[in-house]
Amino acid sequence: MTQDSEKKIIVDEDWKGQVQRERDAARSPGDKPAQPAEASANVQPPPANLTYLASSLSVQASICLGLMPDPTNGKSEKNLPVAKHLIDLLEVLQEKTEGNRTPEETENIEAMLHQLRMLYVQVCK
Repeated sequence: MTQDSEKKIIVDEDWKGQVQRERDAARSPGDKPAQPAEASANVQPPPANLTYLASSLSVQASICLGLMPDPTNGKSEKNLPVAKHLIDLLEVLQEKTEGNRTPEETENIEAMLHQLRMLYVQVCK
């Protein structure tokens, strides 16, 4: 091939700087730049306690009852067998921690179980 028929690629090294300047100009003064992945690693996890565990099971059951959208796909879908399983797990947690809970924990778990059972019955109708 002759040199005329070959395509030459010209690399403009300044394009990255131009793109960054355009992004900076488009960003409003109050906006903060995106945080790197290391910054998100500094976020503290929720407390590891009985109330948080029971709440997690309750939220998962609500998702499976179709009352909340699934965070993975944003859709509300019913999965009644899994919802029943999660409600049963919450009941097992209640039984196995009997006598070792604070009055607040007992009240929270009983309220969650009652609410989930009523919602399960409504959804099954």
